[in-house]
Amino acid sequence: MNLEGRVALVTGASQGIGHSCALTLARHGATIALAARNQAKLDELAAAIAATGGQAAAFPLDVTDEEQVKSSVKAVVSQFGKIDILVNNAGITRDQLVMRMKRADWDAVLATNLTSAYLCIQSVIPSMLKQRWGRIINIASVFGQMGQAGQANYAASKAGLIGLTMAIARELASRNITSNAIAPGFIDTSMTAALSEDFRMNAVKHIPLGRVGTPEDVAGAVAFLASDEASYITGHVLNVNGGMLMG
Repeated sequence: MNLEGRVALVTGASQGIGHSCALTLARHGATIALAARNQAKLDELAAAIAATGGQAAAFPLDVTDEEQVKSSVKAVVSQFGKIDILVNNAGITRDQLVMRMKRADWDAVLATNLTSAYLCIQSVIPSMLKQRWGRIINIASVFGQMGQAGQANYAASKAGLIGLTMAIARELASRNITSNAIAPGFIDTSMTAALSEDFRMNAVKHIPLGRVGTPEDVAGAVAFLASDEASYITGHVLNVNGGMLMG
């Protein structure tokens, strides 16, 4: 999976899955534009990539701000000349039973997890159309496929992201731009670290492979979908869930 000469924009790159995606794509030769709100963490990651011979730069970004998205994409293209790969990874949770969920928590999750992907896709399309090559990879969730009590906002946002993935795949296929989603299962990140040990142990019981996934498990799938080896795959949802959901 040689990504040399490719430029990848990764949102939510400061931690968790996004952090691993950036490192993995860089290891395969891509130049990485790191986007998130935390400047210090982005600078630290850029330095780590540079230390291994890679190239990366930080672009502080609130993905829910349309003008910031537009200006950041312009800055990436200005610095690196293009954007070949977009990884829409930025995401949050605001869990609550739907009967108690505040509208602000619904809006925040939909804005960060779904609307931001639309904004980023819209902004990078001109660069991809120009070179007639592109990879759009959206990080969805198993809960966007099967639902989850207490996560109506999160599940809805991830289900919407899957629908967006397929619509974009149909719109851009003729221009050699693919659009795919990855649906992680239970992944060991800071987002899941706050869960109780009892919850984690019970979750593992429903995973045939018998373990919680790692950010690197997801990052490897991202690198594959970003590569030429995946050139005939579009509109697909790749499950990275240890068998938690099949079919």
